[in-house]
Amino acid sequence: MKDPLKITAYAAALAAFFAGAYGVGHVVGPGAADTGPAAHAGHGTPGSGTAGGQDAPAGGLEISGNGYTLDLKTPRVAADRNSALRFAIRDRTGRQVTAYQRRHDKELHLILTSRDLGTFRHLHPTRAADGTWSAPADLPEAGTYRLFADFTPAGKGAKNLTLGADLAVSGDYRPAPLPAASAVARVDGYTVTLAGRLHPGTAGELTVKVTRNGRPVTDLDPYLGAYGHLVALRSGDLAYLHVHPNGEPGDGRTKPGPEVSFTATAPSAGAYRLFLDFRHHGTVRTAAFTVTASGGGRTNEKAQRAQPEEAAAGHRH
Repeated sequence: MKDPLKITAYAAALAAFFAGAYGVGHVVGPGAADTGPAAHAGHGTPGSGTAGGQDAPAGGLEISGNGYTLDLKTPRVAADRNSALRFAIRDRTGRQVTAYQRRHDKELHLILTSRDLGTFRHLHPTRAADGTWSAPADLPEAGTYRLFADFTPAGKGAKNLTLGADLAVSGDYRPAPLPAASAVARVDGYTVTLAGRLHPGTAGELTVKVTRNGRPVTDLDPYLGAYGHLVALRSGDLAYLHVHPNGEPGDGRTKPGPEVSFTATAPSAGAYRLFLDFRHHGTVRTAAFTVTASGGGRTNEKAQRAQPEEAAAGHRH
């Protein structure tokens, strides 16, 4: 699917992803929870307990954590070809993990993005009995990609983790600059508008509004247990932040559009690429935004004045 970006209580771990997660589909500037957002360790709202604007922890920067390791069995694939990505999660004994907790309808969420953040994929891999995960991927451009596995092992007290590994895609490589900051994204006739600010080290509310042909969309479909999923990736090192909306379908207070709100904390000041996944009439689309979290706790004002960003061919599910 061609499309442009997803941030709130699910994905504080891409993050980046864009380690959701999978836990948007394209946003920041852009989904379930109780009265307030329920953050998951590694993706959700990192640093919610920090003070004084200190940097919050980020996910997806390490291949190992808490005794688990991401084993990428296909570290190289070719550009513009149908490829099968294979990987496993190993525990501290080296055994492949075969038992996971289901979160947002899945045992594991896989996010894949190019280093220049021009290509984004939110994939749904399948697990074999031996613990090997696999997912098809068609990556249009050569270069270095980052793969994020967002999961929670089975067991009482197990914490959510987002582990990351680099994937090499062979072919002619032409790096692209980060898209200009914008609070509006368009994809397949839909317009998604972002309101709110991304703050470093401090939780803030972000709200996205979905319209189609100028009319508010009030019948969004639930997607993975929510009305939207947001993944944020920090430009430069692809630190991953994946959050989910405030509220969930069927909770008696969350409406199916046109607005979806998220609570998110940026790991630090800097530029971020946000990917919001939403589903309408059975089709998942992704809206993407570029925003800046400043050291003073305010995003770049230019993000609110920039021209709308059109859907990018590299953003698919």
